Amino acid sequence: METAAYSADLAAIWLTLKLATVVTVLLLMIGTPIAWWLARTRSAFKGMVGAIVALPLVLPPTVLGFYLLITMGPNGPIGQLTQSLGLGLLPFTFPGLVIASVFYSLPFVVQPIQNAFEAIGDRPLEVAATLRASPWDTFWSVAVPLAKPGFVSGAILGFAHTVGEFGIVLMIGGNIPEKTRVVSVQIYDHVEALEYTQAHWLAGGMVLFSFIVLMALYTFNPARRKTA
Repeated sequence: METAAYSADLAAIWLTLKLATVVTVLLLMIGTPIAWWLARTRSAFKGMVGAIVALPLVLPPTVLGFYLLITMGPNGPIGQLTQSLGLGLLPFTFPGLVIASVFYSLPFVVQPIQNAFEAIGDRPLEVAATLRASPWDTFWSVAVPLAKPGFVSGAILGFAHTVGEFGIVLMIGGNIPEKTRVVSVQIYDHVEALEYTQAHWLAGGMVLFSFIVLMALYTFNPARRKTA
């Protein structure tokens, strides 16, 4: 019995780390152009786009999870698209968890990177332009290196936030062992079964992980260290 519970805990930990890693990579790829656009644009739609990106900060996870479940369900637009492509439905699958987690953790990556891009100012970009650097070269050779602290903060926060998700992963992924059961759901299962010893081990690990993440964020991030 204990061996089975231990194996289930390890499976949940591995799945959680896998999910957080995939989501963080996708968030950096998706969030970087969004952050750059928000930092540089003067469009009238900037406020609306920024509000949409920040919605997960104020929306209950179950609300976002509910609408994603409807959208990716058999009658939703994404669900109909995936079915027509022969991919089946995304809810209660690992890819579905990835998509939901990307939506839910997006502001935790976009906002630090956007702030870092805004802190650069116009001068370094103007100097690069006078040296005949193309916008593409300017972005990768000037903007990205100068915004490195924002990328570090965004990656750490995105990873940590994905690890700590509960409501939205339960709504989209359910509770399928070795497929969608992450650490937060595993802790919930232990508590429901009155298995407090196992719950203590996993919950204590989450507390330690959260402390290490925050310590790394506030200690090794050059921007925060300079501000302090």
